[in-house]
Amino acid sequence: MDALATASRIDVISDAICPWCYIGKRQLEIALPLLAKDGLAFDVRWHPFQLNPDMPEEGVDRREYRTAKFGSWERSQQMDARITETAAGLGLEFHMDRLTRTPNTVAAHRLIGVAGELGVQDALVEALFEAYFCNGADIGDHQTLAEVGAKAGIDREAILALLAGDEGKQQILAADQMARNAGVNGVPSFALQGHILFSGAVPGAEMASTFTRALEVLKSRAA
Repeated sequence: MDALATASRIDVISDAICPWCYIGKRQLEIALPLLAKDGLAFDVRWHPFQLNPDMPEEGVDRREYRTAKFGSWERSQQMDARITETAAGLGLEFHMDRLTRTPNTVAAHRLIGVAGELGVQDALVEALFEAYFCNGADIGDHQTLAEVGAKAGIDREAILALLAGDEGKQQILAADQMARNAGVNGVPSFALQGHILFSGAVPGAEMASTFTRALEVLKSRAA
């Protein structure tokens, strides 16, 4: 496959409970039309990262967890308020106050992987983010994941059957470790043709400029 063909893939490394990943998705949705104006089209794929790799499978009480992590519930709420304000600037209506659980996200990542195989990954990622940040859903719960997946066009019973077993779990854990081995320690992180370019929910115009410059470099190397 030539460089021009392989350079058209953007890989997003993210976690379904990362608010900046949802904000980064919106920024990417601003960047892609800007790139399209220059005749550049990209296939976007989502890859797993666990913000809390040691999280119990059943998740934990969010207030207790965040209080321990950040020193106080008040500090956690202050952080949530700042994130909510940033999200609102992009048309996202976060309701962090509705969240009661901090889930383990391996099951959600397994579902994202299946969605990629079915060609509905963007819809599923969007549905997961909306369920968690806007509706306060526990996206570690299998029944909840089945409902979210159904909204993205995946058969509900097939999701429950998948999550009842361990299919795809080791692949998720391996991909998570691969990202860490590649130097990823924060998400969202964005890669072009396997090359990690930047981390963070940077403005869409800046994203577009970075992808354009990186594509030019890759083309020159292949020449």
